[in-house]
Amino acid sequence: MKIGIIVLSYTGNTYSAANKLSLALKKEGRDIEIRRIGTESTDPNSPGGKKINDAPDTQPFDIILFGAPVWAFSLSTVMKQYLAQIMTLQGKKVGCFVTQGLSKPWLGGNRALKQIKKICTDKGAVVFAEGVIHASSKDMEKQTDDLIKRMSVL
Repeated sequence: MKIGIIVLSYTGNTYSAANKLSLALKKEGRDIEIRRIGTESTDPNSPGGKKINDAPDTQPFDIILFGAPVWAFSLSTVMKQYLAQIMTLQGKKVGCFVTQGLSKPWLGGNRALKQIKKICTDKGAVVFAEGVIHASSKDMEKQTDDLIKRMSVL
């Protein structure tokens, strides 16, 4: 089974978690690839930072792990735009994770997870794992390791 990690990352926190997840799954012998959602600017606060210029195709993957940052207590607008343009996720197993700067999941992480899961299930996906990683937490490594354990049940 081909696994794709599709990630949006500006500060590097979400990509770092995706990379660690990819390395762990490769050690298990999984066929995995990371693809980044690209925007016209690397600054999410600029107008170009919200315009997608590289939207990875989900079709080659049997399992997809989506990773995105939390913005303003919600799923990032770029990830929402990206997911909106996907016609279907029917028959795909999906894992979702978000990274946030604040240290409590109720400060946006939980809401962002609910949003990404709803979009994916509305498009026919079966969400099998999820997680919130707090980039400002001293437990970030442990949270990433816990996410890897949940995602490894593929």
